[in-house]
Formats: sequence, structure tokens, C-alpha cells
Amino acid sequence: MKITSSTTMELKKLVSLFLLVLCFVACQKEEKNQIIIIQGEAQGSTYAVKYISSSELVSKKAIDSLLLAFDESLSTYRPDSKISKINDGDSTIVVDDFFVKTVEVSSRIYKETKGLFDPTIGVLVNAYGFGPKKQKIDLNSAKIDSLLQYVGFDKVRLNENRTISKKFPQTYFDFNAIAQGYSVDVVVDFLKSKGIENGIVEIGGEIVAFGKNTIENKNWVVGIDDPTQSPENRILIAKIKLENLGMATSGNYRKVKTDSLTGEKFVHIINPKTGLSQQSKVLSATVLSKKCIDADGYATAFMVMDIEQTKAFLKDRNDLYVLLIYTDEQNTIQQFKTPNFESLILE
Repeated sequence: MKITSSTTMELKKLVSLFLLVLCFVACQKEEKNQIIIIQGEAQGSTYAVKYISSSELVSKKAIDSLLLAFDESLSTYRPDSKISKINDGDSTIVVDDFFVKTVEVSSRIYKETKGLFDPTIGVLVNAYGFGPKKQKIDLNSAKIDSLLQYVGFDKVRLNENRTISKKFPQTYFDFNAIAQGYSVDVVVDFLKSKGIENGIVEIGGEIVAFGKNTIENKNWVVGIDDPTQSPENRILIAKIKLENLGMATSGNYRKVKTDSLTGEKFVHIINPKTGLSQQSKVLSATVLSKKCIDADGYATAFMVMDIEQTKAFLKDRNDLYVLLIYTDEQNTIQQFKTPNFESLILE
């Protein structure tokens, strides 16, 4: 073929067009490889949402609205919420999907733990001064026994018309031990409904990671704090990889008390069976599961159980990944990890 000046010009145009297309494709690829971050406040704490996308698919306003709707259903700290109205004795309240899901999962974990996880413990939580009003009453064994009659998830019922019946009007729902984990699931489901496949959501320390960190071509990685250290001396006891798992930690995080006479370290928890604020050798319980609502509920239950009870419970529960920090008979800090939890630890 004879190459003329016009042919040369055409070739130059084709080359330029080819380079332009390459540049466009590269730019498009670069656009997809970005982590979009949304941060805010919710449930008396903070939240952080990270997802990978070529553009902003979810706004902060949408996340805030979703979490507000969640609180309007389940927050005992809002006097206008459905749960507060039910606690105040309004039996006509028709609950929403958030409430129904929380009741269903709570009922299952209540039965599995033989009542050691019990969201009707609210009347005792309030009596000890840990409730919304922070008003502690003078407690003795007789008063605790009188309050215990109102505790028991088998004393409440979700009716077919979505109203709630209580055997005793004084029974007080407190889903704070499971609702925060559920709120993370709710946000993750919302992100997925927008076509987002890779992300990580954290609300008040409860976490769900789905998909992968495709920017760095690896799993999402989170750190687990040492509960015996102060915030100023933050130390991680483990880094773990997460993929399609929720994680929740229960315990008086960084609020470990020491008995002045024995030197024993403990956290105060309320046992729904005895109504007593008891000492526990378990300092923190970290649980991972497919759903954060489950992880949150079980983590709370494991704070009430002793170590041997928890080990027995976990014997046939490969769906739960667990790390317990506790003190042994010599008051030495120890760790118990399930084998599947150990598989997640990064060296």
C-alpha cells in the first residue's frame, strides 16, 4: 500500500482515537476503585459506612433517616418510640418490621440460652440506674425478688395483628443488648439494595463486613481492642479478616474493676435469673456470625455464662466465631478462641 500524507493523517487519527479510548477505560476503572465514606452520629454513639463504588450511591441523609426510623421503633431513650410507648402500657401500638425481627431473634436466643439472654430485664436495668432515666433505687433481696416476677421473655407475646401483649404491665423491654447489632444489618441490607457489593459498616463498635476490599484485593481487616487497657494506651489483641460476617463485642469495655481486697478483675453484669449484679471473670466476649444481630445477642449471653458454660454451648455451634477474654483462678488474663475464630486471625 502506498502511504500518502492523507493516509498518515488517518493513521494518526486512529492512534489518537485508540489512545483516547484507552484513557477513557483507564479513567473509568480508576473511578470504580474508590472507597466512599459516610460518617455520623447515631444511638448515642457514632457510625461509619464505607463502600466501594464508581459514584455515590447512598447519601448521609438516607443513612441518617434509616437510623432515625430504627430508633423510633426500638430506642428506650426516645419517649416517642414504639418500645417506650409499649413499656408505658400502650397495648394498641402496632409494631414495625424492625420490632418484629428483634422480638423473633430475641425469643430464639432466649430459648437457646435458657433465659440467660433476656430483653425483659429492663425493669432491673432501670432499678440499678443503668436505664434512660439513670435513677437507681434502693435494692435489697426482697425488692429484687419482687422485680424478678416481671422478667421473662416467655411472659410477653407478639400477636398476629403486630401488637404486643404482656403478662404484667410492669414488664419493660430493653433491646439495647441486641438492637445495635441489628441496626448494622439494617444499614448493610440497605446498601446491598442499592447494588453495593463490597463494604463495611460500623455502629458503636458493632461491625458487618461484606464482600472484599477490592481496591487492595484483600479481605476487610478489623482490630480487636484489649479490654483491660485504657483508651490512652490502646492495644490490639488481634487483627482479623472479615468477609460476609458481623462482629459484636460485649463487656464493660475498658471499664474493668479490681477488687481492692483480692485483686480480682471483674465487670458488673445483671443476671436475669437471679436479678443480681454479679462479678464475672469474663471481661469481654467477641462474637462473629453471619448476622450482627445474632453476634450481639450471643455476646451478651456469654457475659452472663461462666467459661465452662460457654464452651459447652459452643461445642456444636460452628456458626459462631468466639473470642473470650477472662481471668483464671490465679487472676491472670487468659483468652479462649474457637477454632474458626483462630482461622480469621492475621499473623
